[in-house]
Amino acid sequence: MKKTLLLALILVLAGAATALSAGFALMEQSVKGMGNAFAGAGSSAEDATVVFWNPAAMTLLEGQQISSGVHIIKTSFEFENTGSTHALQGLTGEGLTGDNGGNAGTWNFVPNLYYVNKMNEKWAFGLGINVPFGLTTDWDSGWVGRYYALKSSIMTLNVNPSLAYAVTDKLSVGAGVSAMYMDGEFSQAVDFGTIFNLLGGDPQRDDGKVTLNADDWSYGFNLGLLYQFSASTRVGLSYRSEVDQDLTGDAEYSYGENAAKVKSMIAAGAPTWFQNGGASASVTLPESATLSFFHRLNPDIALMADIGWMGWSSLPELRIKSDSTQPDSVTTLDWKDAWRFAAGATYGLNEKIALRCGLMYDESPIASEKNRTPRLPDQDRLWANLGASYAWSKQLSIDLAYSHLFMLGNGKVAQDATGENATRGGLVGEFDNTGNIVSAQVNYNW
Repeated sequence: MKKTLLLALILVLAGAATALSAGFALMEQSVKGMGNAFAGAGSSAEDATVVFWNPAAMTLLEGQQISSGVHIIKTSFEFENTGSTHALQGLTGEGLTGDNGGNAGTWNFVPNLYYVNKMNEKWAFGLGINVPFGLTTDWDSGWVGRYYALKSSIMTLNVNPSLAYAVTDKLSVGAGVSAMYMDGEFSQAVDFGTIFNLLGGDPQRDDGKVTLNADDWSYGFNLGLLYQFSASTRVGLSYRSEVDQDLTGDAEYSYGENAAKVKSMIAAGAPTWFQNGGASASVTLPESATLSFFHRLNPDIALMADIGWMGWSSLPELRIKSDSTQPDSVTTLDWKDAWRFAAGATYGLNEKIALRCGLMYDESPIASEKNRTPRLPDQDRLWANLGASYAWSKQLSIDLAYSHLFMLGNGKVAQDATGENATRGGLVGEFDNTGNIVSAQVNYNW
């Protein structure tokens, strides 16, 4: 789709993103928070990134603050085929052909920018520009799961102004609105040989490809509450709404090495199908809620904890509709709502240096191996995080953090070669996934 020059520039600044949180949410919104495995991010109120985590906590900041960070992400997604099948295997004697697809992981970066202005004793204003959802997987063209996925890319850009109000000395509330842009690219191989087998098609050899590019702007809101039991102990509760994205764009087909033969079979069997034209997909980005705890044990040590929930059941399927008469392309997800639990600590080494650590259990929304897809071969994971902050001056500070993700359980997939997968085959195997993140952030207050 055509985009304006202004929008193109925004997207260059926003960058791309690779999902590492459960589903394709991106928790990488704060480098201090990442050092603590995002435990206490909605109640610590250490910098302007509270705009994202809990707008109510903006009332704890003083003056004006700006925080800008970047998260460099390296993912690894590898697959081992253990007996994938094909719908016509009884006739051809072949299961799904192809190699294991190489490494579908990529290098990517997630930037964010936050600003807070404590206008007076009661009111605070904040603005966040971030990337709350993202996904990139890119498999080799000839791999065994090519009919399920080749490239999958989701990029979002969220502009989130917020207000906070101190109701009492102990209680603050906050709210914000989100204008969210979403851009998606999805491609997969098409087994024209199987679809038109009765017209002389050669299964798994008369391959083509389809690519969907689509985008949309949509809107949501977020709410926050902060309660201080004492000067050293507080709790935060925050909520982000669903965002309904109605992506519209174009589907583009290519017909492979045997293009003339494939076009002839299409003309004879389904002349209005598999043609370039308009296409669309609706995605409901999930609502989420977080309960956040912060306690300063003594002047040097602070402890944090988080319980988070995300409503991934809003995504029962990925359905791509074409403007032509051909049936919808459907990928059943049947995702479940997911939880995360985090604990972290910060140690003030001296007046300038603070050291951070944290652990987080992050639950995958994938309910079973029958619903795992190579577009996002998600698993439960354990985050192990370290971080450090350096106060260059009273106004300027720098944060660094590192995360390693340990995948838990198995990454098996067992898709049946029936129903929506009749021409894709039955993908059977196991994914081996991992991820590493290095992050840096600069904060300035005045």
